[in-house]
Amino acid sequence: MMVNIQKALTEKGKKVFIPYIMAGDGGLETLEEKILYLQECGADAIEIGIPFSDPVADGPTIQKAGIRALGNGTTLRKVLETIQTFKTKVSIPLILMTYLNPIVAYGIEKFAEDAAESGISGCIIPDVPIEEEEFIFPALELKGITLIRLVTLTTPVERIREIGSMSTGFIYAVTVTGITGARNNFSKELAGFLSMVKSSSKVPVLAGFGVSSAKQVREVCEHCDGVIVGSKIIDLFTQNDLAGIKQLISTVEEVGLQTYK
Repeated sequence: MMVNIQKALTEKGKKVFIPYIMAGDGGLETLEEKILYLQECGADAIEIGIPFSDPVADGPTIQKAGIRALGNGTTLRKVLETIQTFKTKVSIPLILMTYLNPIVAYGIEKFAEDAAESGISGCIIPDVPIEEEEFIFPALELKGITLIRLVTLTTPVERIREIGSMSTGFIYAVTVTGITGARNNFSKELAGFLSMVKSSSKVPVLAGFGVSSAKQVREVCEHCDGVIVGSKIIDLFTQNDLAGIKQLISTVEEVGLQTYK
């Protein structure tokens, strides 16, 4: 069942936590267990990474997870086929994070059709700027799949406003200038950046890249509608620290009500 992303992220009136996992890391046979566990822990949606040989935004932890997944023979087609087998057990949005190349190799229309059939609610494609998204946007829109757009600390204000006016689902606000991965602290400009993105957006604003601790979740959530956590979730799964995952996701409950209106 495909779940409307924006509705799912706003109807509970709380801050949002979206964990990221790499499909095929540990074998595709573990994907169902991981997704259902994250759902049970209170995740509001789940971002599912598709391993790719030449990632441009992934830091060391996610790169290594992708290499392990590729070594296990993971492909975009196999991921969708696997999700298809347990989609009826999932009640929160599933969002694919993939680069454009695997989609083109798959066939854009066929990908959109199969992703919708597997219950995928949205896609994040970091190497497709808004000037080029007509290459893929119509096929996704036809199948009801939301294209999640990104903004960064270096995105000009006018461009942020343009993206804010056209976005659906949520805006992915990148908190660092660089690749994914844990950071000890954020730049002094982050709070102002997130506040500005929120003022320019008609949909929730979620912050990701570099968020890896409960303290950082609380800090970031003060200025936006929630967080996306990837590298730390991958590390905790690798260490089989399921309690640590549950504790981190529960952090958003401490932050208070969602500020999105």
